[in-house]
Amino acid sequence: MIVVVGGHSRNIGKTSLAAGLIRKFRDREWAAVKITQHGHGVCARTGDPCGCETEPEHPIAIGEEYEPGTTDSGRFLAAGAKRSFWMRLPGGQMQAASDALNKIFKKNPNVIIESNSVLEILRPDVFLMLMDFSCEDFKQSSLRFMDRADAFLVIDRGLNVPLWEDLARGTWDDKPHFLVKPPRYVSAEVAEFVRSRLAGS
Repeated sequence: MIVVVGGHSRNIGKTSLAAGLIRKFRDREWAAVKITQHGHGVCARTGDPCGCETEPEHPIAIGEEYEPGTTDSGRFLAAGAKRSFWMRLPGGQMQAASDALNKIFKKNPNVIIESNSVLEILRPDVFLMLMDFSCEDFKQSSLRFMDRADAFLVIDRGLNVPLWEDLARGTWDDKPHFLVKPPRYVSAEVAEFVRSRLAGS
């Protein structure tokens, strides 16, 4: 079972959503993967210059977290994941990550991935996209894969119209929508939707 959690922008709660799913369906003994792409000295995780860049001779870096903590991969373990990984790679190089991901898939029957761009190389059993109508930023990777979403989770801020309505008008009209209120991203309705997908996979 592969679940992918994406979102239209940074820092809107994707890690919290993934951790919430791990916690809710803890019996699945998840392996969790956080994918960070970098380029031009700017981190895809925060938008700021950082040390996420990999070495040119080793463009794909993947590390396993072993202790629960405050990092994203540590939060996955704290939520109940059996294993947790952080993968770093240059932007636009997702195809090169296939081998590393396949090794994780072979050893772990249930994997949850926080990423949009991973959809370039796989078709998950469930793809949930988190939306914040008050956030104007919209990543290109999100726009590319919106039509692949199985459901949209919209952060409830009392806004009925997104700031970027014209950018993605109509894309989600025929897809399930769930309002969620941080810090509780996995509502009863979201849990039931994912549970039905897990049962049918």
